[in-house]
Amino acid sequence: MRKMSNRGNFMILVNTKFDAGSIVVHDISNPQNLRFGIRNDTNSHFAQWFYFQLSNVRGQELNLSLEGLDKTAYPDGWDGYNVCASYDNQNWFRIDSSFANNTLSWSLTPECNSIYFAYFEPYSYARHLELIGFANECENVQHQIIGQTAEGRNLDLLIIGNPKAERKVWITARQHPGESMAEWFMEGLIYRLCDEQDAVSINLLKNHVFYLVPNMNPDGAYHGNLRTNTTGTNLNREWLTPSIDKSPEVYHTRNKMLETGVDIFFDIHGDEALPFVFTSGCEDNPSFSTKQNALQQQFEELFPLINPDYQTKVGYPKGHFSSESATVGTKWVGNQFDCLAYTLEMPFKDNANLPNDLYGWNGERSSLLGASLLTMLNLLR
Repeated sequence: MRKMSNRGNFMILVNTKFDAGSIVVHDISNPQNLRFGIRNDTNSHFAQWFYFQLSNVRGQELNLSLEGLDKTAYPDGWDGYNVCASYDNQNWFRIDSSFANNTLSWSLTPECNSIYFAYFEPYSYARHLELIGFANECENVQHQIIGQTAEGRNLDLLIIGNPKAERKVWITARQHPGESMAEWFMEGLIYRLCDEQDAVSINLLKNHVFYLVPNMNPDGAYHGNLRTNTTGTNLNREWLTPSIDKSPEVYHTRNKMLETGVDIFFDIHGDEALPFVFTSGCEDNPSFSTKQNALQQQFEELFPLINPDYQTKVGYPKGHFSSESATVGTKWVGNQFDCLAYTLEMPFKDNANLPNDLYGWNGERSSLLGASLLTMLNLLR
């Protein structure tokens, strides 16, 4: 909690003492020039996530800036980006923002006494527990704790369907904890998959079993990190040789995969720079097979027809992961199991093909995308 002097008889408050709260205060002496910066991830040089609250601001003209953004993990991510804001920490909207000289700036006169700002619509640990609790009460769901994180939080696995089913579908999310759109995606998918009146879900579960890890990095998410857990480890570079000390989250998930087998895999992420929904597959793997190629072609032909938010024209170039490829979750799974394996990316900005000036890309659109993936999987042969 930080305070600043104001022209009236009260103080403007800056608060980050909540789940995923994070900001660095540079200068808060003038409401017309509130200056902030980005905090590094725990034990890491990565920096991009922010989430804070201003209070005692109703009716005041405020000018805010985030400075030193050339030192963040993805400086290109700020160009064309608009800040997320909420008065109630539940309903989020976008504020027009400008980026110049390594500084992001925005202005507003708040309608309420308090307002939150965040890099993307947050998905709290409390909501994560509620999601697990909802699924735990569904008839066709098994909830397993497959391990614990570096700080002792549970690593939750939801098994939906019959484990003896023909196809094993694994979906993981939030290896990078600041990519909160990934757990919104999982929420939409889980609620639909648990709907006993949804024909697509009912049909899928005849011959599919789903292994879902809605949050691979609950420690990092709780502490407001962008890319790492609290040991400072980027989990999505640990899949070749994970360890209990540095990356227990990957270690336990990988072991469970080896136990169950994998026929289809999706790892859900958010991309800071590209304003599109896209996938990255296993084409760069030396082991990339005719079978994998046929499944990718089928997916990329059908999914844009099911959900036009997904497109295939813009994405990562060939060789994007270069020497790190073997350590990335999708690449390791595709190589290990000779299956359809994709990283699915959503934007922190907006979907440039279907923009929404008020909300940008947000939690609801992420949830709808997650639900629509089930329609795609129902068609995949």
